[in-house]
Amino acid sequence: MRKFCILAAVALLSATSYAQRSDVWSPDNGDGTYTNPVLYADYSDPDVCAVGDDYYLTASSFNCVPGLPILHSRDLVNWTLVGHALAELLPHDAFDIPAHGKGVWAPAIRHHEGCFYIYWGDPDRGIFMVKAERPEGPWQAPVCVVAGRGMIDPCPLWDDDGRCYLVNAWAGSRAGFNSVLSMRELSADGTHAISQPRIVFDGGQENHTSEGPKLYRHDGYYWIMCPAGGVAMGWQLAMRSRSVYGPYKWRRVMWQGATDINGPHQGGWIRTPQGEDWFLHFNDKGAYGRVVYLQPVDWSSGWPVMGNKGIPYASFRKPKAATTTVVNPAESDDFDGGMGLQWQWHANYNQLWGQPTADGCYRLYTLLQEGNLWQAPNLLLQKTTAPRFTATAKVCFAAKEEAQWGGLVMMGRDYSVLAVVREGDLFVLQQRTCLDAEGGGAEQTERLATLKPSRCDTIPYAPANYLDIYLRMNVVDGQCRFAYSTDGHRFRDVGKAFAMKPGKWIGAKFGFVAACPQLTASRGWLDVDWIHVGKK
Repeated sequence: MRKFCILAAVALLSATSYAQRSDVWSPDNGDGTYTNPVLYADYSDPDVCAVGDDYYLTASSFNCVPGLPILHSRDLVNWTLVGHALAELLPHDAFDIPAHGKGVWAPAIRHHEGCFYIYWGDPDRGIFMVKAERPEGPWQAPVCVVAGRGMIDPCPLWDDDGRCYLVNAWAGSRAGFNSVLSMRELSADGTHAISQPRIVFDGGQENHTSEGPKLYRHDGYYWIMCPAGGVAMGWQLAMRSRSVYGPYKWRRVMWQGATDINGPHQGGWIRTPQGEDWFLHFNDKGAYGRVVYLQPVDWSSGWPVMGNKGIPYASFRKPKAATTTVVNPAESDDFDGGMGLQWQWHANYNQLWGQPTADGCYRLYTLLQEGNLWQAPNLLLQKTTAPRFTATAKVCFAAKEEAQWGGLVMMGRDYSVLAVVREGDLFVLQQRTCLDAEGGGAEQTERLATLKPSRCDTIPYAPANYLDIYLRMNVVDGQCRFAYSTDGHRFRDVGKAFAMKPGKWIGAKFGFVAACPQLTASRGWLDVDWIHVGKK
């Protein structure tokens, strides 16, 4: 029954499309060209596969739930989020609470004999796989393909003879070594290893931190494409061999050069039905996370040279495509009929944290806050989607007890919240800011305004005071400022500028929180009517 509920939940999430034309960031220039990044959002370690004229992308999701996002495109430039392959992370004792930076690392997506497969590494547990007939789901329950510690970044290849191979990298933090790529054979159905691993490449000093390998068959060679040199200052390698087990000869096929596109880091190669070759990779944007770039690939030398003779393009002509529509992953949400696909929690969902309401809101109940929000699992968050944007939310906060609070948060290793808190029979608007949340930093609170309730209960048991309010954040190049309004028209800037910081292996995320300093039977709640994201 539990397995059925998980699959049903994934199917329900995938059934609703929240694609939209974004006025915040659109890579499509409308003239046959595009501007990188094609996804200005934290889809780190992207991988892609093609099925006919459709392209599907997945990315690392770490401890965020639901995990393994599935994005769809018809032209490799315009993308929509169509679902997630993981409704929850296992084991529950590890992921029912925030496990920052753990969980799903560097997945690979492939289509084989009518099914989609996604492999990923959990650095503490092993290599896992899920499969589905449709990318929107339902996805089957995860299978542990290889159990063990330290294995990351796996990628399968089904060879021409039906045999299946898997390459993976190693996390130095768990294995005690890195820069090494290993190969092993899997069963033909890709569910378990049938050979011991062999080291097929050691980056050593020259190509230190070799990781994120993707395995391909092309032009009579086995190919591994992988980054080396580290996220910030690294480069792309391509290596080839006549044997899947090597030895592999390598070349550097893309590097930063004189551009500001640092890395450029790991991704996936795709050949389109029109016969063009492209490479999707990430670029580290600091607080905004690891965003996705698209580069042409030139095979004329017999090697996959990416970008402009190895230097990444900031802008280029769009890929040839059968059809194209200018769309983007959803940012705004009216919460009619549930919540959009862009939202994630920091741990496995618990129904006590919140639920959609019949009148088109999403209700977050106050949860006991112990320390700062780093260990709070009930943060409802989405990725930032542009260097500059404004997010405005219409909310109603209902407080049944003193000191219950809720609000709009920009979350990372540092965070800041525009919050309303009950104080006696009134509400106080606060900015609650925490520096070094991961290290146990304490929240610093600034009083911004005192507000009268919009209405009050008259019931004798645990009456609530309600506050209808509009909360806003303005983001400009890594700086976040807050504003509020009581009528939705006249906004007042409040508080101090906040410098955004990324989370653990993820970019800063924004959304909602509801909390309280002591847990009683009378929870308060934050009803989010809508959030609209637009240009700053």
